[in-house]
Amino acid sequence: MQELIVAPLVRWWNSAWGVLVVAGLLETAWALLLPRTQGWTKLVPSVCTIVLMVLSFILLARAMKVLPAGIAYAVWTGIGTLGVALIGATFLREPWTLLRVLCLLLIVAGVAGLKWSTKLHA
Repeated sequence: MQELIVAPLVRWWNSAWGVLVVAGLLETAWALLLPRTQGWTKLVPSVCTIVLMVLSFILLARAMKVLPAGIAYAVWTGIGTLGVALIGATFLREPWTLLRVLCLLLIVAGVAGLKWSTKLHA
């Protein structure tokens, strides 16, 4: 039973798409942490932000070894944009509007469409 769960997760993590999703989540993290640097004047948040940025870029570059650059970059920024918007609205009290929700759904549709349109399932 464990093999039915673990093996697909390991394959997904080792895939370019899995790496790209993690890179996008790291982009979300550093983008949310960026304001805490207060213009790069706060040492700990600045160092944490830079570390997350570097890790995100490394994983993006790894995914780009297999995926086309345009698709990988668009998906990476889409994940980051969606993540920051959702966390901002949910936890940082940024306003939800119908237009904002519709636009976020368009980003989700665009990312999904790019994934489905890519014949590379690496």
